[in-house]
Amino acid sequence: MPILSFLGLFGFLAICWFFSENRKRINWQTVFVGLGLQILLGFVVLYWKPGNQALRDLSTGVDHFLNLSVAGGSFVFGVLSDSDAVGSVFGPGKGFIFAFMVLPTIIFFSAVMAVLYHLGVMQWVVKIIASTMVKFMKTSGSETLSVSANIFVGQTEAPFLIKPFLARMTRSELMAVMTGGFATIAGGVFALYVLFGVPAQHLIVASVMSAPAALVVSKMLVPETEPSETFGKVEAKMEKTSSNLVEAATTGTTDGLSLALNVGAMLIAFLGLIAAVNWLLSFLTPEIAHFQQIEGLTLQRILGWLFSPFAFLLGVEWNDIPEVGQLLGLKIAVNELVAYDVLTHQVRSQISERSFTIATYALCGFANLGSIGIQIGGISALCPERRKDLAQLAPKAMMAGAFASWMTASVAGFLT
Repeated sequence: MPILSFLGLFGFLAICWFFSENRKRINWQTVFVGLGLQILLGFVVLYWKPGNQALRDLSTGVDHFLNLSVAGGSFVFGVLSDSDAVGSVFGPGKGFIFAFMVLPTIIFFSAVMAVLYHLGVMQWVVKIIASTMVKFMKTSGSETLSVSANIFVGQTEAPFLIKPFLARMTRSELMAVMTGGFATIAGGVFALYVLFGVPAQHLIVASVMSAPAALVVSKMLVPETEPSETFGKVEAKMEKTSSNLVEAATTGTTDGLSLALNVGAMLIAFLGLIAAVNWLLSFLTPEIAHFQQIEGLTLQRILGWLFSPFAFLLGVEWNDIPEVGQLLGLKIAVNELVAYDVLTHQVRSQISERSFTIATYALCGFANLGSIGIQIGGISALCPERRKDLAQLAPKAMMAGAFASWMTASVAGFLT
């Protein structure tokens, strides 16, 4: 239903307009130019054949690059990091061991990103993207720089680029900074989702397209009403924290290890908690046979009911609305990590390829309840005097980030 995806895009904009703090001060140039950038990028890489082929080639290159982590993983874990070898012993479909095959890739990718930042490559790319959006969208340099950086780094790392400006940023700019953090994913988990089975090209496009969408949504919900110190200019002030490439690589490796352990712990905890909730809910349904195969009332089913209207606006196939709705709900209530795990390992075989693509875009972002605390804590550590403003804006920014991701999914929906 491509036409529904197109109409759904404007449906999300209408919701943002309805909940705006000051509808009269909405800068419609920012809104429509940002929307145009989002659609243009989507058209080039999803609909235009040369652009789509270039994106596929890039995706193939990323897959091959991530597979380089096998060298380190096989040295440390031996045959346990080889899915084919393990599968030959335990049988087809049983060769994938998450801890030994996915987590090493996170560590490797984190080290690579740290090296690229030390060399200044990522700052250069971020500044180009930010300069383009500032020029056409008429946003301030500080907020746009942070949102652009979120394409590559996490929701607490990107604000380091604008640390000198945080204390004097307007309320609207803070909203944009936080929304950008909620609307995209970071490099380390990008590698993880690729290994989950999510196509790399969709994750790349989703993060880039969600950057202008984050500015659009944030500027509609909290329009600018104050003069900005950095309006129309981009200034990146990020100090190097490593003295050479070796230190950068080791620091990135340590950060990657922390992320990998955190990812593993979250999967163990949250998947177990979901199973526990479903077990408790099973006592409310008479048709349950035994708690290991819950067929009645489940957390996923409840979330599917609650978020089905948003899945409908995304334009997924009619029969797939409950499944995609439950994924949207899992993302908000738990996190995108669990939602992607459910998408790739449970739901993918139950929905159409088009609905899978839309869901891939819709889940690409850190918009969840847990991230609210992460953002408040991370950004307020850089600028303690703005803690109150951050706490007030955080819930609204979280939903704004989700809407930005869903708008990106709508664009993907009417172009595929």
